[in-house]
Amino acid sequence: MKKTSIPYWLFLLLFLIPACLGLQDGTETPAPTPNLDSTPTPQASPDDGIVVCMGQEPNSLYPFGELNTAARNVLAAIYDGPIDNVGYEYQPVILTQLPSLENGDAQIVKIAAQSGDSVLDAGGNLIELTPGSRIRPAGCRNDDCAIAYDGVTTIEMDQMIVAFRLRPDLAWSDGAPLTADDSIYSFELQREADADDYLIQRTQSYEAADAQTLQWFGVPGFIDSTYFLNFWQPAPRHAWSEFPSDQLPDVDVSSREPIGWGPYAIKEWIPGEAITLEKNPHYFRIRDGYPRTETIRIRFIPDPDTALSEMIAGRCDLIEPTLNLENHVGLLKEMQDAEEARMFAATGMSMEWLGFSLAHASYDNGYDVGRDRQNFFADTYTRQGIAYCLDRGTVAASVLYNLTDVPATYLPSNHPAFNSDASPIPYDPQIGVSLLEQAGWQDTDEDPSTPRRAVNVKNVAYNTPLLLKYQTTSTAQRRQVTAILERSLAECGIGLEIEFVPPNDLYAPGPDGPLFGRQFDLAQYALGAEGSEPPCGWFTSDGIPSESNSWSGSNITGYRNADYDQACRAAQFSMREDSAYLASYRQTQIILAEELPAIPLYSRLRIAAARPDLCGFDLDPSANALWNVEAFEISAACQN
Repeated sequence: MKKTSIPYWLFLLLFLIPACLGLQDGTETPAPTPNLDSTPTPQASPDDGIVVCMGQEPNSLYPFGELNTAARNVLAAIYDGPIDNVGYEYQPVILTQLPSLENGDAQIVKIAAQSGDSVLDAGGNLIELTPGSRIRPAGCRNDDCAIAYDGVTTIEMDQMIVAFRLRPDLAWSDGAPLTADDSIYSFELQREADADDYLIQRTQSYEAADAQTLQWFGVPGFIDSTYFLNFWQPAPRHAWSEFPSDQLPDVDVSSREPIGWGPYAIKEWIPGEAITLEKNPHYFRIRDGYPRTETIRIRFIPDPDTALSEMIAGRCDLIEPTLNLENHVGLLKEMQDAEEARMFAATGMSMEWLGFSLAHASYDNGYDVGRDRQNFFADTYTRQGIAYCLDRGTVAASVLYNLTDVPATYLPSNHPAFNSDASPIPYDPQIGVSLLEQAGWQDTDEDPSTPRRAVNVKNVAYNTPLLLKYQTTSTAQRRQVTAILERSLAECGIGLEIEFVPPNDLYAPGPDGPLFGRQFDLAQYALGAEGSEPPCGWFTSDGIPSESNSWSGSNITGYRNADYDQACRAAQFSMREDSAYLASYRQTQIILAEELPAIPLYSRLRIAAARPDLCGFDLDPSANALWNVEAFEISAACQN
């Protein structure tokens, strides 16, 4: 799996806007649900195959393009791995092992650097070494030991060298051998396309040592905690090299019928209807009895009610999470109790937030209490008081059917880097009111139904009501959530003016967009992370959208904390093997829990449904829904 680095603000846009648009369809007036009284037992799919129903059609099958979830699902069946991310842990698939410092396939060596060389500076920036450059010499892992280069001497810096060893039994689905050269070809394609420039720019060289071994050399100073992912997913040079690289995203051989090494190969793609996959006879696990099923038919059904009806009728064996089933959990539980289906639910690295606007754009030229939006959230007591007045438990129970817990940090509780000492702030209006009063918000009219007013609140004009604009999109789920939170906040004397904003307007770029332009009071939004690395960068000061960075960045709250920035940077510059790795990530969680620039509301759900006798399906929190499609089969052994 090649390692990618998508800016968090871009991931927010790519992930969230399509999701919100999809959730809006049909949520205000739910379609009639299937009648369980006449539910037949699903029958076996024809031709020894399994039918997977997805909510969208792949936008392309070119593996190095900008792919939607449906495309990634299909490609998981064509390309097994090359490295799986299961349970927030990485597993080799077509490599004999994951490289590590312990097994010797990764090493840190000293390399001489001199003026004019490309290196990474102490801030993680790719630079040309010049006099005064602040760098980390060999053995230095934090800012305390960084030095200024004198421009004269040759200095030793650390360089990472990583070896990746392919399994010797790999072949493409057309029978041609898969070799290290195919990974080199992939690297060349993506370098020419300027794709994944973060890693490519930090790669000094990537070369084949032999037919099954690749070596990655990092730029001096680049200490990468996920070095074991710096492997480029192979591409079939023998099948694609006749086409210029800029044509590959469009030609059928690479975008509609790509060959792979996985359990299945493309048999047929009927646009708007289905893709049929057939067993790959050259799959490296074929002798172990995989894949278990001869064919997989992937149907495109955008409407969840239709998909559920098709499953009841025996024409869908699996409904995977691109079909939004969140509004059908009650029905699915009934079907599961009746042994007519099995429901799967998982949370992951995508989380719903309530963000405080700590640095409103109107403050950029200095805060004026008489002119600018009132600085409601300057006092930590105010933010903490609001947190205690949020009934997130009812949200989890009534909106999310207790399928997700109230989060304590920006990481799910089953993540390896989660701070196990953290606990979510409970719903306790009494404590919330006490904190608000400590901040200076008083019930001046002794009427609990009206908002509190500022009596002695830091940076807030006297007698200002605690009346906040709350902006989010109008999906059914978010409407339910805002209704619950509005009631619970009102109990503490916090008033809301709720505004449901079209997604394209809410997530519009700055300076005009309310989120990325930092022109809101409270905002409910989602953030998602690629991979399993803790996304502490969500709240670093360099991620604040502003004119200087073209209004890009995920830290729409405007939160600034030097200690947090340092802890996040220390974690990102540490090796997983170092004690500082976990310690620094946990420190970021401790700081955020105290400072509360935003409050995690709930982890977003991924829900799937399957016929009760479908074996092998495993909805994992960090993996693709079809990550182990080779294990799918219909068998009475899996019947509830």
